[in-house]
Amino acid sequence: MNSTIQLIIDDLSTVIFGKQQQIKLSLTCLFSEGHLLIEDLPGMGKTTLSHALAAVLGLSYQRIQFTSDLLPSDILGTNIFDAKEHSFSFHQGPVFSQVVLGDEINRAGPKTQSALLEAMEEKQVTVDSVKHALPSPFFVIATQNPVHQSGTYPLPESQLDRFFMRISLGFPDKHAEKNLILGLNNRNYDDLPVRINPEQLTVIQKEINTVTISNAVVDYILELVAYTRQDNHFVNPLSPRASIALARAAKSWAYIEGRDFVMPEDVQAVFPSVTDHRLGLNAGDSGYALKHVPVSL
Repeated sequence: MNSTIQLIIDDLSTVIFGKQQQIKLSLTCLFSEGHLLIEDLPGMGKTTLSHALAAVLGLSYQRIQFTSDLLPSDILGTNIFDAKEHSFSFHQGPVFSQVVLGDEINRAGPKTQSALLEAMEEKQVTVDSVKHALPSPFFVIATQNPVHQSGTYPLPESQLDRFFMRISLGFPDKHAEKNLILGLNNRNYDDLPVRINPEQLTVIQKEINTVTISNAVVDYILELVAYTRQDNHFVNPLSPRASIALARAAKSWAYIEGRDFVMPEDVQAVFPSVTDHRLGLNAGDSGYALKHVPVSL
């Protein structure tokens, strides 16, 4: 594995116990220039993971707590009249940060949820017909409570599709939870060393483009995607956006593993996280989709 990335994973593992796979998937999403949705019960470490990622990568960080009365202007910013200057000036909202945590995004109404769409898709926001560029790198991590909980507004399919990956941290194993009870995770994410800076992160994101993916592996991805479109196996078949994301994620996974070419195992490693939320499967069914897609090389 890439030695610097291994150090990052090791550091993050000191505040998120027993979740190396989820940490690798989070980095895969960030390196792929995508946005991450984390679905879990409250108290599973979602916020800690987002804080720790920003800290170890040296990125600016803002947290937005989504509630039912949150307005789009609370996220994006607004124009305020300056009586002294007799003019309006734009005051940036919390979305103007390199890492933005949208906590419990499905507790806000659809209009406020959609305020993030332009930011995620175009890395800019438009207020009163004026476009404002967001900082780079720009990475949104949104957390979502299970939709069966009261006071939630399910994200529409079009918005779910904007998230490159969805993961679930899940319950810790017995050993990790014992360490949590004993207070052995007393290292704060603010104490984590900065392993790379934003410029180095941008270089990594560009290097992902140089990872080779063969025609055979592309055909494998196409077969996987085609299966979801046949015989009503799934309510929401995978779109071309999903197949592109799958190839991109496989490249990033291969890069993390220290290779400059993609293997079928890379596709299999990222397949559930890239596709489950697009197919309409529950986060707890991670791995379900791959197991039920009967395609082999």
